[in-house]
Amino acid sequence: MRKTTKKIKKVDLRKVDPGGHPLCEDKETAQLSTSELQKKMYDLLYLMFAHDRYSLLIVLHGIDTAGKDGTVRHIFSGANPQGIRVFSFKKPTDEESRHDFLWRCHRHTPESGLATIFNRSYYEEVTTVMVHPEYLDGQRIPDELKNRPDFFERRYESINAFEKLLSEKGTVVIKLFLHISKDEQKKRIKERLSNRSKNWKFSAADIKERRYWDRYMDVFEKMLVKTNTSYAPWTVVPADDKWYRDYVVSKTIVERLERLAMTFPKAKRQSLSLR
Repeated sequence: MRKTTKKIKKVDLRKVDPGGHPLCEDKETAQLSTSELQKKMYDLLYLMFAHDRYSLLIVLHGIDTAGKDGTVRHIFSGANPQGIRVFSFKKPTDEESRHDFLWRCHRHTPESGLATIFNRSYYEEVTTVMVHPEYLDGQRIPDELKNRPDFFERRYESINAFEKLLSEKGTVVIKLFLHISKDEQKKRIKERLSNRSKNWKFSAADIKERRYWDRYMDVFEKMLVKTNTSYAPWTVVPADDKWYRDYVVSKTIVERLERLAMTFPKAKRQSLSLR
């Protein structure tokens, strides 16, 4: 039997230092390495486009202000815009609520040769919705299903099956959990309030949700355990320092793409001759 799940009994995010830098010595070294990794990422994504068999799905998750938008900008800086797309999933629309919780994301998964970034995703349905179960009321789920004690366990299983389906088509699924501290989140919210260029990012909901910090850490830990698989593993990224976050993100993407058996296709011989 193939192993499909990396067995992790427990994840304790409180013991993972969001400001730690375990994979590099210092900021300058990391930034130099990141620059080289970005060049490799560009070449690998170009090769993937030409090879036209594999695709790449990058799923970003983290608490509010964790740096998802900044991570999107960083990844785009190392990719040809023609071969990469980004989708941000906000509150489900009425149409989306009338379908299963994976439907709106499945429609935007990448086709062969392309890369896609999900800025938030179906993982909101086993984190934010678990913290706020009242959000299920708008999803038109029959009560006998919604009230099952294993409701969220079944959602974990659906996610694992969905990601396995993608992987068996040749989609490389990279899941990045951006881990910041509560103090860093407070600092970033204050910056959104004081910096006019960032005022538009501020939401009163960010302050309200801080009350549920411990609950979010609990559901994040459970999500990481239940949905960490060999075909779609999680990477926990210490993200208090953006330079270190960018380094780990680049390193993770490059290492995964380098494992793929990709080659540039040979030109097809034709009877035409150059004159």
